[in-house]
Amino acid sequence: MPPAFSAAEKARITKLLLDNGERLFTTQGLRKTSLEDLVAGTGIAKSTFYVFFDSKEALYLDLMLAQMAEVKGRVIDQALLKESDTRAGLRAFLHATIAELRDNLLYSRLVTHPEEMDAVVRKLDPERVTAAPDNPVTALMSFLTEHTDDLVTDDPAVIIGVLQAVLMLPLHRDRLASPDLYTKILDLLIDIISSGLTRPAGA
Repeated sequence: MPPAFSAAEKARITKLLLDNGERLFTTQGLRKTSLEDLVAGTGIAKSTFYVFFDSKEALYLDLMLAQMAEVKGRVIDQALLKESDTRAGLRAFLHATIAELRDNLLYSRLVTHPEEMDAVVRKLDPERVTAAPDNPVTALMSFLTEHTDDLVTDDPAVIIGVLQAVLMLPLHRDRLASPDLYTKILDLLIDIISSGLTRPAGA
């Protein structure tokens, strides 16, 4: 029978597990992180881990969901929706998302290692991600659907695909012919893409 924990003990251990998970998942990844790694320093046995989380994938998902509202705030609310027109909004969104992927190690890991997100979704209910009210991808899709008159295509999935292609550039900056010009190249690319995806005013 698993040990009983007071509410305070459970909260303390849960936080330790989440802290361990964030550190380990961002440095060595989901597959290489063991239950023994996750419970280190928490004072619980590996078998007791399951009192707190159903699996290490569930812990990973909880970390993502805990950050989701903050990420949406930065890339959607304070960037995409803050601008007065669709073109400027897309430009702001791309810049904010590039910054997020640079500074947020967990979300950066998801972009550079998509197989980890696939592993989480395979093991858990994908609705927990797609139906989350603060999902930035869902918010972006809603924005694009509402602004089809401003866009060169009425298929939001195509627009999202183009935006994702831009977000891949930082992963390959060292392969540019002139890596020292990365910032200027990125800024110009974002301007070109934002302009190319949107119709001229009054069109």
